[in-house]
Amino acid sequence: MIIGTAGHIDHGKTSLVKALTGVDADRLPEEKARGITLDLGYAYARLATGATLGFVDVPGHERLVHNMLAGATGIDFVLLVVAADDGPMPQTREHLQILELLGLNRGAVALTKIDAVTSERVVEAQAEIRALLSCSALRDARVFPVSNLTGEGVPALRAHLESECARPAPGRAGTRFRLAIDRRFTLAGAGTVVTGTVFSGTVTTGDSLVLSPPGIGVRVRSIHAQNQPATHGSAGQRCALSLVGDGLEISKVQRGDWILDPALHAPTQRFDARLTLLATEARPLRHWTPVHLHIASTEVMARVALLESADLPPAESALAQLVLDSPIGALHGDRFVIRDQSATRTMGGGVVLDPFPPARGRRTPGRLTLLRGWTDVGAERALRCALETSATGVALLDFARTWNLWPAEADELARAAGARLAGSEGQRLALAAAGWRALLGRATDAIAAEHSRAPDMIGIGRERLRRLAMPELPQAAFEDLIDELIAAGSIEASGPWLHAPGHRAELTGDERTLWNRVEPLLCTAPFHPPRVRDIASSLALEEERVRRLLQHAARVGEVYPVAHDHYFTRYAVADLAEIIRQIVSEQGAATAAAFRDHIGTGRKLAIQILEFFDRIGFTRRVDDGHRLRQPNLFASPSVAAA
Repeated sequence: MIIGTAGHIDHGKTSLVKALTGVDADRLPEEKARGITLDLGYAYARLATGATLGFVDVPGHERLVHNMLAGATGIDFVLLVVAADDGPMPQTREHLQILELLGLNRGAVALTKIDAVTSERVVEAQAEIRALLSCSALRDARVFPVSNLTGEGVPALRAHLESECARPAPGRAGTRFRLAIDRRFTLAGAGTVVTGTVFSGTVTTGDSLVLSPPGIGVRVRSIHAQNQPATHGSAGQRCALSLVGDGLEISKVQRGDWILDPALHAPTQRFDARLTLLATEARPLRHWTPVHLHIASTEVMARVALLESADLPPAESALAQLVLDSPIGALHGDRFVIRDQSATRTMGGGVVLDPFPPARGRRTPGRLTLLRGWTDVGAERALRCALETSATGVALLDFARTWNLWPAEADELARAAGARLAGSEGQRLALAAAGWRALLGRATDAIAAEHSRAPDMIGIGRERLRRLAMPELPQAAFEDLIDELIAAGSIEASGPWLHAPGHRAELTGDERTLWNRVEPLLCTAPFHPPRVRDIASSLALEEERVRRLLQHAARVGEVYPVAHDHYFTRYAVADLAEIIRQIVSEQGAATAAAFRDHIGTGRKLAIQILEFFDRIGFTRRVDDGHRLRQPNLFASPSVAAA
């Protein structure tokens, strides 16, 4: 269990931790010289059960609240420290507000310095504490009068902490590994070491992770979990990780960075949230107010964009978007705190709803409905809400990242919600059944409209149909939709063309007569057919007449314009597509040289043919090769010839 101290300066937080653990958490020479805590300190107590109490000791000075915030995020249990002579003080109240904003509701109160006051004053101080806590999440916390000097009351407090450690801790959201860095240093023999609280998941020696936001790949050399050498660490523990990696330097690691699963590396400069303004604020929070944002161990300047109104009154909550000066790591459920521009007071805080909001339309009714539906719910209900509010589906890889799930978990949630899954693993899309049916209808309607617009064309190309009817749909999901329509007989495919069943486009009588003279010339050398001017010369025809014929022949699907004035028959294109499929299956990609050798033409023409297949979506260029993009776009040669 990780215990975080809180309270006003000079109320005895550090000396109490020493009384409980025997460890002086003040590690800096300046702290020892001045007798005050300036930065986070750490101490551990090993219990007879084998469990460990980990303490994060925070500074209490009003100017060091940013350090307190870095330590408070990720703790399990609050130890609020109040001196009996002073009673609750300004930082007692501010720290308590911060703890509530961070959603912490387990804790105890240590009433220190009882050796310096009368028994009557101890009773008065306890009453003051009860009054302070009466409306807080710690209203039921036990109060332990203690003396750090004499040790009175310390055993009872320690016994209470041990019993709390035995209680099951609340589950931490997410399954992939995330550790928020609050300290980094170099150590002889260990190299770069980072410490922090594990927010989720597990880490094992040898794991490959990412330092985020910088995006530096690292490998875990060794682990200390709860101050003990270990082979793995898990959520809820404080861990020190010794890291190695190309380009990893101590100067590139900062407090506020994350060590996390590579799939979670997605720095963001805006997130949507549910924001609460403290009741102690004197005036409403205005739209676009600049603030200091604290999230995990990160501090960054931000602007508050209110999504539902022009201002947010004190003691109320609203949807907001935080727009940041620099990228951070954040996921759904992360708690944050905002302080004023001069960093002198805590204003409010909240919880991240969507760390990757769209760049446009942040105030649309559908968007606000989604965010309201993502408040105080689990991933299953959130996915159902997203399916209900999105006409174009939910990208499951993005959803899994937002909610820190494995992709298989997101897929299973989608199936449980009755969603239609489409697309490849990297582009998996989930759509509500009604939404999928609507997309099917949009596709057939667009094809019918194209036939009305151009009845002399064989159909519409796949990519053009996607751009016209559903440009927001990922390519892989679109292909699944088209496959379903073809299988159902709702549409037909002729090579790359899509058309309504029974729709045919034919050459006219005169065109057919001329085509019967032109086609044999194209078939003589199918992979290197003559150009328009050569055909016209061979047949003693006007060049423009031949060009018009071939342009119309392309519209009805007899030929394809591979290059300018260079047409290939549909049979030749199907054969060329099959050759490319064979090369890719053998070599992984079709290069210009390999393709040229297979078809026996010059390099220039081979490149033109490959570029044609890229344009129509059969292949895509990757480096110097061409990989299959839509491998079933063309029928096999035998089918084409039939």
